This record gives sequence, structure tokens and C-alpha cells, in this order.
Amino acid sequence: MKNLFSKEDKDLVIARINKLSSDTAPLWGKMNVAQMLAHASVTYEYVYETTYEKPKGIKKFLLKTFLKPFVVGEKPYKKNVRTAPDFLKTSDHDFEKEKKKLIDYINRTQELGGNYFDGKDSHSFGPLSEKEWNTMFYKHLDHHLCQF
Repeated sequence: MKNLFSKEDKDLVIARINKLSSDTAPLWGKMNVAQMLAHASVTYEYVYETTYEKPKGIKKFLLKTFLKPFVVGEKPYKKNVRTAPDFLKTSDHDFEKEKKKLIDYINRTQELGGNYFDGKDSHSFGPLSEKEWNTMFYKHLDHHLCQF
């Protein structure tokens, strides 16, 4: 698995994003490329924005217990897996705006580095290790970049 805290691996992922165009068609799934870029940014919005309410109580318990191993584990996502409501992107999105936003988030994350994230509380899963953060960031991006 690539390490998005590494400049080299971060640059490789950004190069993959830069190969996309507004009319790149998906190989599977319902999202168009602009929606996918907006969808991929949600993981970073959880970290850097206050747009989404953090889960509490039983919902947080269920996320940490059942979803966390799936999200931060190394096993790739299956195609067409259901997504959380915050990640659903069905409206129109501006391709260039979404592309820039995602690349900015990826750059910011790499610049902060793994040490910044190690032990940091995540939006949905509580504290994550540097490795878990990287797995979550990279696995999701790779899944969707393979989709296009």
C-alpha cells in the first residue's frame, strides 16, 4: 500500500488524479468523475472542516466496532459497496473545483505528516495510528481512482 505521508507516493496519487478529465467515464458505479472527487474529499473534510456532525453514543460504538476494521484494514473495498450518507454525492459538482479541493487536501495531509495524525481522533472511529490513517486515506482514493 502506498504511503500518502510520503511525498513520492503523494505525487503518484496526484498524478493519477491529474490524468482524469471532466468526461472520464466510470468503469463501475453511479457517480460521475466530479461526484467521485467530491466523494473522495469527505474523508479529508472530516479532518479539516466542521461540516459534518460527529457520531455519538450507539452510532459511534457501532462504527468503531463494525466499520472501523473494514475502513482501516488493508483488504480492498469491493465494487459498488454502499457508502455512508455523508459520502453520497448525487448532485452536480464542478470537476475543476473538486479536483483542486481534493489535491489541496492530499497535499495538506502529506505536509502535516504521519506524526501529526498518529493517535489523532478520527471523526468516526476514535484515535487511529499513523498506519490506520494512511490506510484509510489511500485505500479509499485508490479504490475510486481505479473506478475511473
